Amino acid sequence: MAKGTSRFSWLRPPKPTPGGVMTLADHLRELRYRLIVAALGLIVAAAASGIWYQELYLLMMRPYLQAAEMLKQSNPNLNPTTVISGVTAPFMLILQIALVAGLVLSSPVWLYQLWAYIAPALLAKEKKYALGFLAAAIPLFLLGVAIGYYILPQGISVMLAFTPSSVPVTNLLDINEFLKLTLQLMVVFGLGFLMPVVIVGANLIGVVSAKQLGKYRTYVIFATFVFGAAATPSSDPFSMLALAIPMTVLYLIAEVICHVNDRRKAKALAKAEVAA
Repeated sequence: MAKGTSRFSWLRPPKPTPGGVMTLADHLRELRYRLIVAALGLIVAAAASGIWYQELYLLMMRPYLQAAEMLKQSNPNLNPTTVISGVTAPFMLILQIALVAGLVLSSPVWLYQLWAYIAPALLAKEKKYALGFLAAAIPLFLLGVAIGYYILPQGISVMLAFTPSSVPVTNLLDINEFLKLTLQLMVVFGLGFLMPVVIVGANLIGVVSAKQLGKYRTYVIFATFVFGAAATPSSDPFSMLALAIPMTVLYLIAEVICHVNDRRKAKALAKAEVAA
């Protein structure tokens, strides 16, 4: 039994030390363990999602159907039609839907693994704050995914509206490309909404201060809009603004939280110096 146990010992994370200090080899072992657990959670969730493939497919196609109805009113000559081409296309379609659904469903698992990886570098009191921000990360990610899905019909109708309306046109939309666009948009919005959690986490471990966040605020906001324009696959201004504006607001909220945390640290340090 001991021999069999030692065979899989390389999969185990290193034992935590009282000060949270680890060697480079221990950091790599910890990272490997966290990635394996996150990957297993994703695989299990994706496999479970594949069972409801038909229902998920209909859910993913709903934005297209809504956009088509919107376009009928503004451009009656436009006839958007979905097509699927290629022998492997149906199978790749199932994989795409299952993987993204698995990513969303397993978000508590991989977000926890992210927190657990940085937790050893935090003090006991800071770990409680980090756990609270982990609780905020899951709904923020899911909120971002939901908003990406919600604004999709408007984004589709904006892009398809550029089709010439003077004569009847059949606009053929490859179903794989369309669903790839849908899934990418949802994931990008979900990850974008995690920005405040990342910023506050970096502040907790001392990587960035609130003063630095305020100093570079203008540049970060500008970069946020650039990111919104580059990261949204549909490239329409509506989707870009729907991502960039909430990210800007979340950045400002994170900055306020970091200011509160820095003041708390400064007061604790001043008390420690007086006591010494």
